[in-house]
Amino acid sequence: MYDADLTELDLSVKLSVDPKTVRNWMRGQLPHPHRREALARLLGAEAEAIWPELSALATATTRPAEIAGVYPRRSAISQTSWLSFFGAAESEIGILAYSALFLAEDARIVRLLSEKCEAGVQIKIALGCPDGENIAQRGAEEEIGESMGAKIRNSLALLSSLVQRDGVELKLHDTVLYNSMYRADDQLLVNQHAYGVPAASSPVYHYRHSGDSEMLRSYFASFDAIWAKGVPSRG
Repeated sequence: MYDADLTELDLSVKLSVDPKTVRNWMRGQLPHPHRREALARLLGAEAEAIWPELSALATATTRPAEIAGVYPRRSAISQTSWLSFFGAAESEIGILAYSALFLAEDARIVRLLSEKCEAGVQIKIALGCPDGENIAQRGAEEEIGESMGAKIRNSLALLSSLVQRDGVELKLHDTVLYNSMYRADDQLLVNQHAYGVPAASSPVYHYRHSGDSEMLRSYFASFDAIWAKGVPSRG
């Protein structure tokens, strides 16, 4: 303000604000964006020089490179996208869910998984234990009751031929899942779980390995922890 030869009153008049507002800015209050732009022009300085916190704020609101995309709900992901996602895997495919029935019912996806297995891709599938306590609790949360166990049994039946193949492992878990995870090498689709909301209606985040994949590593660690606690099954 000194360099620009402007006083509190000058700024209040030029910006059509109360002098008290100018004093609040001087005490550290961050002006609204349109006021910041006008004030920076009057003072002849860059906004980041006047308010250094703007640089940190911009960094915090920039989407991390490892987030490749966001879907408002799982049902928004097309079959073609699922086929492309798993089709990109060259070494490992992982599926962690309660039932994953939407995948098990899709003959093209099951066939793709079988082809990937023949190509040497290792496949890990972790589904909920049909009679598990936490699985029953999730069924109650979604207001489908015992249907959750039935959905898992349907998936196990539909995946039985795939599970018999070498290179395919199936485990059952009785874990409270805060999300379902679908892995294709260094890519991951994370389907959020919300109380009372079916997974198909919940958001999905697509993560991809980048220079700093902190979130991706955290989810991989979670997958591995649940996998280690699972009970092997041959369907």
